[in-house]
Amino acid sequence: MFIGKGTELSRRAFIQRSSQLAVMGAASSYALGLSGIGEAAAFEGGGGYKALVCVFLLGGNDHANTLIPFDQANFNRYSTIRGGPASQGGIALERAALANTVLQQPNDQVLTDDMQLALAPTMPRMAARFGEGVMAPLLNVGPLIVPLTKAQYDSGDNSNFPRPTKLFSHNDQQSTWQSSAPEGSITGWGGRMGDLAQSSNTNSMFTAISATGNSVFLSGDEVFPYGVSTSGAIEMRPLRNGRLYGSQGSAAALQTLLRNHSPHVFEADYAMSNARSIQFGGFINNAIAGVNLATQFPGSRLGRQLDIVAQLIAARASLGVTRQVFMVATGGFDNHDGLIGTHEGLLGDLDASLDAFYRAMGEAGVGDRVTAFTASDFGRTLASNGDGSDHGWGGHHFMLGGSVNGGRFYGTAPEISVTGSDQVGRGRLLPTTSVDEYSATLAKWFGVSPSEIPGISPNIGRFPSPDLGFLRAPVS
Repeated sequence: MFIGKGTELSRRAFIQRSSQLAVMGAASSYALGLSGIGEAAAFEGGGGYKALVCVFLLGGNDHANTLIPFDQANFNRYSTIRGGPASQGGIALERAALANTVLQQPNDQVLTDDMQLALAPTMPRMAARFGEGVMAPLLNVGPLIVPLTKAQYDSGDNSNFPRPTKLFSHNDQQSTWQSSAPEGSITGWGGRMGDLAQSSNTNSMFTAISATGNSVFLSGDEVFPYGVSTSGAIEMRPLRNGRLYGSQGSAAALQTLLRNHSPHVFEADYAMSNARSIQFGGFINNAIAGVNLATQFPGSRLGRQLDIVAQLIAARASLGVTRQVFMVATGGFDNHDGLIGTHEGLLGDLDASLDAFYRAMGEAGVGDRVTAFTASDFGRTLASNGDGSDHGWGGHHFMLGGSVNGGRFYGTAPEISVTGSDQVGRGRLLPTTSVDEYSATLAKWFGVSPSEIPGISPNIGRFPSPDLGFLRAPVS
């Protein structure tokens, strides 16, 4: 496994982060002079700005009602397994509702069983982006340690055919998706990319930014995610104004408490987060105050998160960055019950929010230099549990951006079955593409050199595709 000697890694990460903060503590004067620095030193793979934006769908997205078979034969199988449409008590979507979101794959691409796929009916914008060649689905992707067949999985031989631990568990599979290890992991592949990329940034403090709170995805050995709210950096009013209850002394005492370091790694990280917010909150908010994007975002939680990410990217010159990794997240996808209706609404919000973000990146002049991609705890069962679906393993995800080789599918379309060779019970997909291949492809585009890819995607040497081909170099 990639993660080992956790105590030592935690100790080293704490020392590195504390040292970084000590250096940055005196940085206000130079930070405020960063505006207009232009492009910094080139990262591997070419100069210029690049950003990755992870859109995490919390709860385990029902992939079977996200990408739906549209050809008649496979649709009939899908509908039967899902108990028919809601009018018959099932969880299948109506075929007629999919007519406007059918994805026309190129003539040179034939999917499993001559399958044709359509997006959920509430995702017409992503269907249009697919047609424009800037959106691509990745089929049946999930965490794997080694490639697995169903026979190898069923053998129970975890020595020769290891499988990810604690499958079907929300917390553990969220962590495994983000870090290659279950809950308790201390670095994620976004943060590990940030460790390598931070030297490309004049102000490395803003290499990794989370608009959704703490997550392992953005934590590296050296990079620590900077948290923002949907309104911008989180500032503490008493510290900004220098007075608490009318007292300067009380404000100074509060600042000392909030920034007080501790030998305990988690308390130290908390203190560092407070210190960075105190030190740089005003700087970030001043930088985005100069941004004036015309693109309107949905008022949902996801829409507002992507809005602030768009503003931060538009302020990249003022922030002093040329390589950034972001994370946003939205919940509600654990649809054991009430799948029909609820799920389409969630996908409609995802569709509108991602489309607004894509348009905003074009407006900011970095349309082909920012790639958004989805992830989730796991996919779900194809079989209905009556009113919803249960925890699965592999699922389908999307990449969106001007550098995406879109208009075609990547990975392997699964059989529409509950007993197929790519399933492990009730239609739970056995992944045919690994998260390591997904992350390695994104990392290569981001600028990570081939020799450093195994540090990002620790199992990549066991898989055939270190580059799945869904990204190309920016042209702008």
